[in-house]
This record gives sequence, C-alpha cells and structure tokens, in this order.
Amino acid sequence: MAAPYPPMTATARTPSAPMAGPLVDNRFWSTYTDWRRGSAAGTRVAPGRRPGLVIAAPTGTTDHTDPHTGVTASWEYATWTSPLHRCAVPATEIIASWNALTPAGTWVQIELRGRYSDGTDTPWYVMGRWASGDEDIRRTSVDDQGDGRSTVWTDTLAVDEPADGVRITAYRLRITLHRAPGSRRTPVVHRAGATASDIPDRFTVPAAPSAVARELAVPRYSQNTHVGQYPEYDNGGEAWCSPTSSQMVIEYWGRRPTAADLAWVEPGIADPQVCHAARYTYDHQYEGCGNWPFNAAYAATYRDMNAVVTRLGSLTDVERLVGAGIPVITSQSFLEEELTGAGYGTSGHLMTVIGFTAEGDVIANDPASPDNDAVRRVYRRREWENIWLRTKRYDANGQVRSGTGGVCYVYWPTHPTPGRQRVLRSLGLV
Repeated sequence: MAAPYPPMTATARTPSAPMAGPLVDNRFWSTYTDWRRGSAAGTRVAPGRRPGLVIAAPTGTTDHTDPHTGVTASWEYATWTSPLHRCAVPATEIIASWNALTPAGTWVQIELRGRYSDGTDTPWYVMGRWASGDEDIRRTSVDDQGDGRSTVWTDTLAVDEPADGVRITAYRLRITLHRAPGSRRTPVVHRAGATASDIPDRFTVPAAPSAVARELAVPRYSQNTHVGQYPEYDNGGEAWCSPTSSQMVIEYWGRRPTAADLAWVEPGIADPQVCHAARYTYDHQYEGCGNWPFNAAYAATYRDMNAVVTRLGSLTDVERLVGAGIPVITSQSFLEEELTGAGYGTSGHLMTVIGFTAEGDVIANDPASPDNDAVRRVYRRREWENIWLRTKRYDANGQVRSGTGGVCYVYWPTHPTPGRQRVLRSLGLV
C-alpha cells in the first residue's frame, strides 16, 4: 500500500485537459560541490568517487525519546542545511528522499522548510527519522505536522487548499546526523533532495504514443508468497507490494542481502530477502512498508546504488528509462474493472514496469500475484497509463478519492552508462 494522501474533492477543472509548462521539479544534492554549497554545522564532505556528508565535530548533544519504544537516549549531532532551492514549478506537493548509510549507533533526521508564494515560511517539517537498522531507533514518519496551510501526510508535504492558490515556491532541506556520544562512527549521506509538483486535478490523462518495445530481465517475486509471515510488519506479505517491488529491482542490479543479513528469517521461508525488505522499509508510525522515501533509502543501502522518489509526466518518460535499461516502480490505485487482467482492486499498490510490448502495452512485474511464476503481467496501455497518472478517481461507492499523479521509485547504480546518465539527467534525477 502507498502512503495515504490528503482527502480530495471534485473540482470544476477539466480533468483531461493537458496543462502547459512543467508539472514537476526535481532537485537532488549529491556531488562534492553540492554539499559544499550548503551550510555545515559540524559536518564535512568526505570526498571520493561517491562524496558523502559525515560528522566532523558534533555541535551538541540531544536527548531523544523514541515514541515507539519509550527509550530515551543521548545523541551527538551535526547538521547540514541546503541552499534555498527555488522551484521551477510552484508546488502543491513535495516529497523528499535520501540515500544514506547508518552504521550501528547512528541515524539521520531529514527536515524540509517550504516558502510560500507570499514570502512566509512553513515550520521545519520532519520528513523522516531514519536508520538502515532498527536496533538504535525505530525508523518513523511523524504525524500531526501542519501550520493551517500545509500538512505532512506520512511522506508527502501537501498544500491544504490548492484551489485557493497557495503554492510552495522554494524550500530548504536540513539533515541532522546523529551518533552515540563519544563514538567515532558517523552516518554517510550520499544523496538528498525532493520532487516538487503541481499536478492538476484529473480523472483521466491524455494518451502518450508508444515508442519503445523492450523487456528487462527483472526477478519476479510475489508478495502473496508471504501472507501471514511476520505480521508485525504491516500484517504480513499481503501488504508488502512496495518492499517486494523494491527487492525485485535491487536484485535486477545485481545486489542482494547476504546470508548473515538473512539469518534472522525463519529457516524454510521462500524468498527470505522479501521478508528482509519488509522489515527494513517498515515505518513504525505509519505501521506499514509503503513509505515511499523509506523504500528508496532501503535500496540505496546496497553497494553503489542511487534511489529517488519522483513523479514522471507521462508513459513516454517510463519508456525512456526502460529503453535505457532502468525499470520503474510505480504507485497506483484502481477498481478491479479499471485494469483488465489484474483480478483485484486496490486503494494503493506498487508494481514494477519492466517493459513494453510491440503494441505499446505495459509489461509489469505485479507482486499482487498468487506466486512468482504469475508475477509477469501485460496490462492494457491506456488503462494502466490512466490509473497511474490521474490524481482523482472514484471508489466503489462513487466517492472521490486520490490518485498518485505519477509517483514512482527509480533505482540505478551510482556510475551508470553514458546513455543511462543522459536519460536520468533529462528527467532531473542526476
């Protein structure tokens, strides 16, 4: 399941009308120059083939009480604050994502502060408290954040009333690196940024012409293989579409957990790496594995991997990525009759686009399948395109509900081929 969106109501805007101008603005900091342009308080940039932000000299100590364990502990900390990024698209929604390594005894907090079009600022919103493990803190989103004009919904900062013209025109990120007092360990933050967007209200979207016929050899895993397993992580496998999709793509790139990583999984369980992905993407506040940035952050814990959450503007963008050999994990919701051959309906589901047929139909690894052999599906292009890109839909009771408007995860190696680099750069992802 995808993270929840704010409640929506129908408007008078023509839903299928194409919009002029860009709808999405991506900005990610990852290079040595990027990190040096921010404001450091106790952090420095570790140089190398993959520069990273680390603790140089902590600026203070803070006590943090984990709301999910009740344990209070002291942590040294240092911070980095990005320059003010002015959005090419005055935004109604912003989703942050990050790539970091957090050795035992360390963790990071990611915050975002937006600037409204009238020049006033939002509070510093916590977009995630995150660690790759779960021994020191419980990775978590933070509820009940808002200022009367915008609200954080698990992993998404959303303007409360877009119809009133309120927009976020700029933002800063602040990253706080924590470690146990007296330790020499440090988190390493390799990438951080956000996708800002203003997607119009739409129940349908214009059709994009077919351009690519290709299929990628992505491993196939069914979440339903794991029904009933480890119910402490979102009631078990039937809700594990997001980590199952993430694990497929991680393994497509030749990465996977080690035997030592999987030692905690009960012997005899098929595809234990899917259980591992569920545990290490789990958001203890949301009580689910569908937190979008947490999935990207999990993918980036593997060797030399980049991962972002973004929005794409059309199926053509997905085709360009697939054409370059990059699968795309997409988030969508639909009634059973809206996606021929799915055999189910969902209020939020992740699947992996691995290719396109000669006719332009979507080839997807759909984890909501009875077994691994059934995971590969072919879905009708027009149906699939619409359920993924729309922002509004009707549920079975005729009530207006939200759609994700093209949200997806994109994972790729840190040193892509020149062709892949060109496609990623053209979409604002590098």
